[in-house]
Amino acid sequence: MKSERGWAGVICCFLLFIVVCFGLAMKMHGAFRAAGNPELGLLFFILPGAVASFMSTRQRVLRPLLGAVLAAPLCLVVMHLFFATHRSFWQELAWLLSAVFWCALGALCFLFISSLLEGKDK
Repeated sequence: MKSERGWAGVICCFLLFIVVCFGLAMKMHGAFRAAGNPELGLLFFILPGAVASFMSTRQRVLRPLLGAVLAAPLCLVVMHLFFATHRSFWQELAWLLSAVFWCALGALCFLFISSLLEGKDK
């Protein structure tokens, strides 16, 4: 059961990473787009990492990172083929690698907050 829950974290991060990536690629109109700085949308990638870290029992940083690393090439190919972007291939690759970073940072933030909360319980 524990190994299945670990893979649930990878799958959860994989799916949520794709949802966030395509949501931002389809030019969702929100506060960040209206502000004129669309790169702030990268902060949304913290959420898949935090949720996947919550879903994993062990390796709470590596499992979400693995899910993000597996989802990034798929997002790159789909965005490059089906969405009209103003960026080059290398800029899209750099954007997705920074999204993987923010996803791992979300897992680290969840791990930090959960360790703080465990310290309060003792």
